[in-house]
Amino acid sequence: MSPRHVPVLLDEVLTALAPADGERLVDGTFGAGGYSRAILAAAKTHVLGIDRDPTAIAAGEGSDVRLTLRRGVYSHMDTIAAEAGFAPADGIVLDIGVSSMQIDDAERGFSFQKDGPLDMRMSGEGPSAADVVNQAPEALLADILFYYGEERRARAVARAIVAERRGRPYERTADLVATVESVLGRGRPGIIHPATRTFQALRIFVNDELGELSRGLLAAERLLAPQGRLAVVTFHSLEDRIVKRFLASRCGRQAGPSRHLPALRSDEPSFAPIGKGAVGPTDAEVQRNPRARSAKLRAARRTAAPAHKPDLEPLFVLDITSQEWTR
Repeated sequence: MSPRHVPVLLDEVLTALAPADGERLVDGTFGAGGYSRAILAAAKTHVLGIDRDPTAIAAGEGSDVRLTLRRGVYSHMDTIAAEAGFAPADGIVLDIGVSSMQIDDAERGFSFQKDGPLDMRMSGEGPSAADVVNQAPEALLADILFYYGEERRARAVARAIVAERRGRPYERTADLVATVESVLGRGRPGIIHPATRTFQALRIFVNDELGELSRGLLAAERLLAPQGRLAVVTFHSLEDRIVKRFLASRCGRQAGPSRHLPALRSDEPSFAPIGKGAVGPTDAEVQRNPRARSAKLRAARRTAAPAHKPDLEPLFVLDITSQEWTR
């Protein structure tokens, strides 16, 4: 575990989890191990760290006798925890999205600020971002950019990508940045870079991040013991919307009533809220770590009620990952 890495909202996450001696907790998005390290330091606990990235698991191995590491996706955390002797769990923390060490490594292809292979795969397996931009139909590319990146000019960017790839396939992040800038203009200091939304969208699509989050919340509901705590840190509205709606339905509340959304179930609440709504970073934390600026923490405590039917519909997640996209 990297001693230099300090995860966002760390104090707030520890307050929500309230780790106690003898408890078993799950860090479903291990990354650089910041949350796991803090939980182990807070009490005589045992922590199960899960990550789909093999480099994260390799970096954390052997760092603490009370830390157990498993490679996998956190949507399977209930199965992984049962096999590792961590079920039921007393607490679960999830830090959604890409990790700092993935962004900082140009060879992983996550960052538009550093030239590298156009990859973006957290696990290193399956189709890469280059495969998507080189093979996906224009209409699907536009959907990815609009729905997962909230890019207002998604169709124009998708059209430019398709036109450019006819000459030569995309291989480098700098090539994609150049195409986006040809449509949206070059980045300027103090303003969000025009490639930000495109890179976010492709990363989410390549790693099925929203589907993983939705299934992961259901897995957490199954895994937690009564009185077990769930803490979820998100970094943009697409993620936070899913967590907010899940916890609202499981706590017996209606989240954001809308004629466009399906009715929420009325089963016995399987969670009770910890605190009131989302918690954001302090000004001091944002100054220390600008990445924390958009972070939100939502937390809840498991009740003794059985887990709800595993139905993703109430989360209102747009699923475009199942669409056929290869030529």
